[in-house]
Amino acid sequence: MYALARRGWWRTVLRWCGINANDRRLEAAAVRQVQGSLGEKWTAELLTRLPAGWQVFHDLTVAGRRFNVDHVAVPPSGEGLIVLDSKKWHAGWPTTLVRGRVHCGRQDRHGQVEAFAGYVSGTAAVLGVPAGMLMPVIVVHGSPVAGGRLDVPVPGWERTVHVLAADRLVDVLAGMPGGRGPVQPKAVDLAARVRRTLPQYRSAA
Repeated sequence: MYALARRGWWRTVLRWCGINANDRRLEAAAVRQVQGSLGEKWTAELLTRLPAGWQVFHDLTVAGRRFNVDHVAVPPSGEGLIVLDSKKWHAGWPTTLVRGRVHCGRQDRHGQVEAFAGYVSGTAAVLGVPAGMLMPVIVVHGSPVAGGRLDVPVPGWERTVHVLAADRLVDVLAGMPGGRGPVQPKAVDLAARVRRTLPQYRSAA
């Protein structure tokens, strides 16, 4: 009954937006977009809890690329960048590794992990820094992540993609080398590069 009620609510919202609610493909895309926006909002809230000295940017445009970056965080040490992607996955399905691939419940989500690694690589190219300077983190809301954290190798990517449960995010970032302490000059320079190179996304609306 809850699922039926939820589906009816979504269809009402879609009709209000002028979308044909009988088109299942459009309905599913709209639901994913709203869920993605919620995940981004929740991650942004978590990032406000980082120790003093962290510099955080949200919803950034990557010039010449067909994607935006959800969040970029610069630690006080300036030793690299953390690029974060927010996901809101099914709360009743665990996120696990199955034969080296990320699954949420029975659904294979590894394609999203590989795509994100590609986005991070493209972001490094636009920033003009080695890809190894960027640490890719997928923040999962809702779905419980096995062990709170999965470190996932991706072919062609020199570092692992870290899949973190949302409640682990702040502790992991604050606890990494350089995650606490005074802001170093290279952190200031790196943040300035992000501001200059990755402007905040502005919708046409």
